[in-house]
Amino acid sequence: MAEGKGYDLVEIAPNAEPPVCRIMDYGKYRYEQEVKAKRARKNQVKLEIKEMKFRPKIDKGDYETKKKHIIRFLNGGAKVKVTIMFRGREMTHPEQGLDILERLTEDLKDIATVENKPKLEGRNMHMLFAPIKKKGSSKKADKAAPAPAQAEAEAEGAAE
Repeated sequence: MAEGKGYDLVEIAPNAEPPVCRIMDYGKYRYEQEVKAKRARKNQVKLEIKEMKFRPKIDKGDYETKKKHIIRFLNGGAKVKVTIMFRGREMTHPEQGLDILERLTEDLKDIATVENKPKLEGRNMHMLFAPIKKKGSSKKADKAAPAPAQAEAEAEGAAE
């Protein structure tokens, strides 16, 4: 039957009783599977982690500059790993590094959440920030809602 129609006979479930076969164009089926796999890979999001390094005795200007970089990374959708590096006798005062991380957490509370709390490993203290997902920022919602000026014009036209 399959040869008569120009299709292939494909065995679907060989262990079933009786075995299950299907008449289909196998080349077209394989092509559709490849296209589906390619589409899935295209929509896949690669997670990016950026790192920003601080020192315990950072100056106010340097802190602000690094904070702006972190904000830029978070707005770009990347997670940010903040590292405080201790050298020499700075290790005796890890609370200075903790103070910097707490101040950074307070400054970034509007745009980021703390994914990993501060953790001291050797001479470095690490903390991970993740961007906050914006509510209602889906592309479908943006397309469906009319622009404010357009909505006002429609409302005026309906009132007249």
